[in-house]
Amino acid sequence: MIPFTKRTLANGLDVIVHQDRHQPLVAVNLWYHVGSKNERPGRTGLAHLFEHLMFKGAEHQPRGFFEPLQEAGGSLNGSTSADRTNYWAVVPAGAAELALWMEADRMGWLLPALTGERFETEREVVLNERRQSYENRPYGLAYFALSEAIYPVDHPYHWPTIGYPTDLRATTVEDARAFFSAYYHPGNASLAIAGDIDVEMAFGMAERLFGDIPEGPPVAPVSAAPAAAVARRLMLEDRVELPRLYLLWPSPPLFGDDDAALDVAADIMANGRTSRLYRTLIHDRRRAAELGAAQGSRELGSLFQVVATAAPDVPLEALRQAVMAEIARLATDGPTVEELERSRVQAESAFMSRLQTLGGFGGKADQLNAYNVYMGSPAYFRDDLERYLQLTPVDVRDAVARWLDPSLATTLSVVPTGRVALALPDSGAATFTV
Repeated sequence: MIPFTKRTLANGLDVIVHQDRHQPLVAVNLWYHVGSKNERPGRTGLAHLFEHLMFKGAEHQPRGFFEPLQEAGGSLNGSTSADRTNYWAVVPAGAAELALWMEADRMGWLLPALTGERFETEREVVLNERRQSYENRPYGLAYFALSEAIYPVDHPYHWPTIGYPTDLRATTVEDARAFFSAYYHPGNASLAIAGDIDVEMAFGMAERLFGDIPEGPPVAPVSAAPAAAVARRLMLEDRVELPRLYLLWPSPPLFGDDDAALDVAADIMANGRTSRLYRTLIHDRRRAAELGAAQGSRELGSLFQVVATAAPDVPLEALRQAVMAEIARLATDGPTVEELERSRVQAESAFMSRLQTLGGFGGKADQLNAYNVYMGSPAYFRDDLERYLQLTPVDVRDAVARWLDPSLATTLSVVPTGRVALALPDSGAATFTV
């Protein structure tokens, strides 16, 4: 679907080039196959911390990443998940070599610029981000509580990607250097170059700028036993106005069997004005203030979730019953042909929309890298889309029946502080690391 050429340098770096002459722009996109799942208890948060450190400059460009590329007319960003870290820049075609040179500089020569002072400064930035984005945000700690409830303490998805404050404060610059050396090297990376650039010129730049960086040590795949679905009822007090209900089930991994079917099931149940729960809980009865559902796909195993915020004076038990009734109906009857077709059209539209963008999050360069890292080939576009287009009502019905047992849900009631009576009956206080 997207034409590309892939070559692997002698040092193990995968390089993918896609030529697109429609605009005088080039997207440079680099994925490292490292995320918070590669950390260990006691030293969490390093992958996300490096997302910050990598923008602060390396040995040959110590003033940082943003200023030079923005001066050249580019935009850039990065992100960290449990499974991977990505960095991207979209620049005018004439600045492609600059973007590649800076990317190579921080891959090969970041550590000489990683001083104790820089490390401590960025660690404080991350700790402040955690306070603002999670600790002081309404409902912000819900997923921390749920992850710790669902995954055992040694499971790679037990801890949050942003890490625990006690771990971050205990981490030394020597710990950070060791983590970087283990994971941020050509043998654990995939580079996509897309846009208005000659294919051979792009490969030549990649070879010249990245070819002398050592391959790095082998990175063993992370493995973990699938999380078991166990009935739990938890409760969390928070500074919120309206109670909110979370229902979660462990589900199949990214690109695994039933992953796409559950994605469609989430869409049919609770996403958009035509979804079943929207009609039942918002449009017809006004029982929910907001709701949504998702198959949160990840590499080692996913979580299927439904989230519903109660309208004033509506008990969470009413929301739970409505969700469970819909799950039971889907597991018995499956979706209608019209529902499935609408969901497939939306999936195809979203898929094609991502491919209209050259770079950034989810653009063509990012998708090439995602398929290369997770599936071993950038050519997974058609297969990915076919996962949705080939679904039948029976596929969705059976996936819901297989994975979403109403009697094995983990539920979390988030209620206003001091109003624990609003939680689901028989809910125990959620305990988790803060």
